[in-house]
Amino acid sequence: MADSPYTDLDRPPLREAALRRALLGDLWTDVRVVARTGSTNADVAVSARDGAPEGLVLVAEQQDAGRGRLGRSWVSPARAGLAVSVLLRPTVPLARWNWLPLLAGVALAEAVGRVGVVDAVLKWPNDLLVRSATAPDLVGPGYGKCAGLLAEVVPGGAVVLGIGLNVHQRVDELPPPGELGALPPVSLALAGALCTDRDPLLRALLRAVADWYARWTEADGDPVASGVREAYLRDCVTVGADVRVSMPDGSIVAGRASDVDLDGRLVVLGAHGDRHAVAAGDVRHVR
Repeated sequence: MADSPYTDLDRPPLREAALRRALLGDLWTDVRVVARTGSTNADVAVSARDGAPEGLVLVAEQQDAGRGRLGRSWVSPARAGLAVSVLLRPTVPLARWNWLPLLAGVALAEAVGRVGVVDAVLKWPNDLLVRSATAPDLVGPGYGKCAGLLAEVVPGGAVVLGIGLNVHQRVDELPPPGELGALPPVSLALAGALCTDRDPLLRALLRAVADWYARWTEADGDPVASGVREAYLRDCVTVGADVRVSMPDGSIVAGRASDVDLDGRLVVLGAHGDRHAVAAGDVRHVR
């Protein structure tokens, strides 16, 4: 019984057959649940290179070598969270693909807020924050990092979109804050979410991603016409905050985050009126 997924009844396994019945159709063409893997993103990337069609969903009950932005790790105990990657093959102009992780962030905040009944917001470009009474005041009153997103382009016109969501983790199962860019980690359970059942959370997430992806695709990737930019600005607590951005070249951009432009870049206004459009960087909110 030691290896049974039912030994911890607070963390029941996902049921692949039920998820397939609920989700197949429209965007999602295949839903797979595996007990364990290194990285769902890496596995789906292999399928993409092998020619798998758009709509593949891979969920791992335990992920041992998950990757976040800037080389950070994202791992989780068995059945404590959601580690899911999906395969997309966008037909919109390549220049608009930058909006895919932001679109997924909107979908994630929508699903977690509605199903978990928690205050869920976004930190540019790809972090989900939830309010927790146990989290220090680093971003806003008691916000902690609950999820991360990573979009990776695969040659041949594919994008693998990965999402890691903390659901049931206890304090001793979360990584140290320093590994998450100084944000305190938190799970939905620790944040007092009214629902921590991974099944409805996953269904709501995938339906929200499919809905926003359809709007974005029908608008040929236009972030304004699709409503994605408006929704992202509504949910993003980075806009309006004082920030320090560590750039890939080692330089620092500091100032007030004023907008997310049409290319999905964070616009930062410096102290002397200088304007920086940041496409990639490690953002820290400054008190």
